[in-house]
Amino acid sequence: MVVSKTELAVGNDVCRKQGNILGVILGIVCSTVTFFALLLSFSAMWYIRHYGDTGFDSVLFTLLSNMQGVDGGLLASFLKESLIPSVLCGGLLIFLIYFIQIEHWCKNVIALVIAFIFFTVAGNKVNIFGYINKLMHQSTIYEEYFVEPDKDNIVFPEEKRNLIYIFLESMETTYLASAEGGALPENIISELSRLAEENICFSHNEDVGGFLTPSGTGWTVAGMVAQSSGIPLKGSSGVLENNEYGKDVFMPGIVALSDILHQNGYTQAVMMGSDSSYANRDVYYKGHKTDYIYDITTAKKDNVVDDDYYVWWGMEDRYVYEYAKDKLGELAKSGEPFSFTLLTADTHFPDGYNCELCRDIYEEPYDNVISCASRQVENFINWITKQDFYENTTIVICGDHLSMDYQYIRKNVSDNYDRRVYNCFINSSVAGKNYNNRTFTSLDLFPTTLAAMGCEIKGNRLGLGTNLFSDLPTLAEKMGYEEFDRELLFSSNYYIKKFMIN
Repeated sequence: MVVSKTELAVGNDVCRKQGNILGVILGIVCSTVTFFALLLSFSAMWYIRHYGDTGFDSVLFTLLSNMQGVDGGLLASFLKESLIPSVLCGGLLIFLIYFIQIEHWCKNVIALVIAFIFFTVAGNKVNIFGYINKLMHQSTIYEEYFVEPDKDNIVFPEEKRNLIYIFLESMETTYLASAEGGALPENIISELSRLAEENICFSHNEDVGGFLTPSGTGWTVAGMVAQSSGIPLKGSSGVLENNEYGKDVFMPGIVALSDILHQNGYTQAVMMGSDSSYANRDVYYKGHKTDYIYDITTAKKDNVVDDDYYVWWGMEDRYVYEYAKDKLGELAKSGEPFSFTLLTADTHFPDGYNCELCRDIYEEPYDNVISCASRQVENFINWITKQDFYENTTIVICGDHLSMDYQYIRKNVSDNYDRRVYNCFINSSVAGKNYNNRTFTSLDLFPTTLAAMGCEIKGNRLGLGTNLFSDLPTLAEKMGYEEFDRELLFSSNYYIKKFMIN
């Protein structure tokens, strides 16, 4: 068959057009990959700058959980410091690559190389490569040490005690004066340190000290899960089992403190000033037998704040404490034992929320907010002690995790300072022998809280936690903290099957 010159020319033209179309498609794909690599790099730098090094589990959980109710200032910060620079820099970079006079395939290669560089930068920032490496290792810590909480190893006293558990956002012992074991020139949480000294505080030193937050416990909802179940929150398990972690169920296989109290006839409530659906906290507490959940939405219905009210993460702590007094009064009237959990928010990063109660004492804005939070919680405790129900009520005050205000910490705290999270047990029905120089974590607070309520814990261990009132060493003490932390970061099929699948 003989092909004419005309047919050959038409064929070449068709191939040329197809090649041009393919080149355009490849150019668009490579440009898109480059832009997203740049966005990931800026986002990783933004995350570390604001949250600090909280581990990739925290990043993963944040990306996959419900973000409704997030502080508007945080979103504005992300747009300003991450999205807009990515658009501007990405647009300029792509323009320069595709308008230089070289072959199209060269341009695509250059774009992909640049994308690879930015992906690597982003991965290093949030330690995704170390995280992937850890996932390739299987831990046996749960098979070896996990203790199932059940009615056979938890015995309640004949007269059951009420529980008030206060999670103080980002509250750590760093805010004490350096002469008192803290890291600052002066003590900006004098009220909290006084409460700790006058009651029970487990410490890593001889002063007012605190606990460590190992892998899977270093952000708010993870801290709440850890302290109430003795189990860390692993973001990887959420990816494996559910595209949106906790959308319908949240750790259905664990036996949480609220499950145990429900089995023993307690009425339970949780209160926070933010939207309880953020990070699926409402799903966690509802799924584990909590009767009432109060937040900014219910506060509006109960006329605590106006219908159009919204500041910071919802409503500031001064309103939350007043709301709590009202609901505690209702719980106490029932005559049944109750548990009331409260979460504050004013000390959330960046710089906290400066409310009308804050005093302009310190140069650092965050110091004024932290100091105000300390005064507010002491005032709330003073109110509780005057109520009829106080005599039979145990109060636990704990930070949820270390502060994520990375800029503040970098500026005001020495790199070699050993940061710990605050804890205080008030009106405990039991006393311990060894409060000081302990190595303990948020996981140990679960059995310790039950013990403070007068419960007998056979073996003094629940979940991965140890009753600190006992003489038994914690797992962090037994294994060494670094080894314990590493084991929690490793992958675990037991964790997935036991806690994630009901």
